[in-house]
Amino acid sequence: MKRILFDTSAYSHLMRGSKKIVELLDNADEVFLCAIVVGELLAGFKRGSREQENKSILKDFLSISNVGILTIDDSTAERYSIILDYLKKCGTPLPTNDIWIAASAMQNGLVLLTADQHFSLLPHVVTEFVVQ
Repeated sequence: MKRILFDTSAYSHLMRGSKKIVELLDNADEVFLCAIVVGELLAGFKRGSREQENKSILKDFLSISNVGILTIDDSTAERYSIILDYLKKCGTPLPTNDIWIAASAMQNGLVLLTADQHFSLLPHVVTEFVVQ
């Protein structure tokens, strides 16, 4: 069973027509975005000239039967604290939102799909890197 979590960069690459991501999406049993990713996407849409169109595309994507949104809860927060502690001990900071995204992947046993190489610093999370 292939279960994946899109980060913001992976969703952006999908919207730009990445064949690799389309293939991964087609072969996935379940696909998720966490609330943090949705927030980042919505904020990005506000800065662009096609906000309503992008929101509509995202809504359509989220309406696909095997696509869902993950919430952040106390279990996610516990994993966030583990990852943050690890990063501080290693002296390798990551953007706060990316730590939350990684915590969501860790909590739910999902493969994190991303273009951001800094996720490779996290042995806690199974990551699949995509390039455009």
